[in-house]
Amino acid sequence: MTERLYYTSDALEGTARVLRCTEQADGRYGILLDRTLFHPQGGGQPADKGWINGVAVEGVKQQDEEVIHLLAQPLPLGEVELKIDADTRELHSQLHSAGHLIGYAGEAAGWQPVKAHHWPGEGRITFAPGEEAAEPEIAIFTDAISRWQSASLARVITFEAGRRMVRFGELSAYGCGGTHVRALGELGEVVISNIKVKKGQLIVNYTVA
Repeated sequence: MTERLYYTSDALEGTARVLRCTEQADGRYGILLDRTLFHPQGGGQPADKGWINGVAVEGVKQQDEEVIHLLAQPLPLGEVELKIDADTRELHSQLHSAGHLIGYAGEAAGWQPVKAHHWPGEGRITFAPGEEAAEPEIAIFTDAISRWQSASLARVITFEAGRRMVRFGELSAYGCGGTHVRALGELGEVVISNIKVKKGQLIVNYTVA
């Protein structure tokens, strides 16, 4: 099992130990660490970028309870230095936090979030209808998000029955393994680019400026 330091820490640099280095089918090397700062691809969020001992991390994936870091060259067993690409982490965190806010606003309008995709240039939240759901206007989302941002609600992380929960201020918590801004004042402008209802589901496309 890999200890996921990013669950509770915003650190962008640290150390870990290489426990295993295995050549992959594509010629790259899968590095297993005892703990990691790198968020793997999954949960609607792309993987972090960065370096291990100065070697670029080309991908990060989850295999059961392990996090595998993909590098172009092998690393020896033992202690290594980790460094996260700060700009990429910031963007991914902003997109994921914005997705949660869209989820909150959609719920207030009678829709239930069922799927999220927090990728740069592809952000979208998919909702299933509640009993009295009607297609909302973009202002329903932007007005609510602006209020929460103006209050700069702080991120709150808790664990319930071993599951990581994330919320902002007193808003409801979502089960989530992703990275987020520390407070909504760090979010930037959330731009809702399109809203549509397709096959009974509401799809909200968004980005962060």
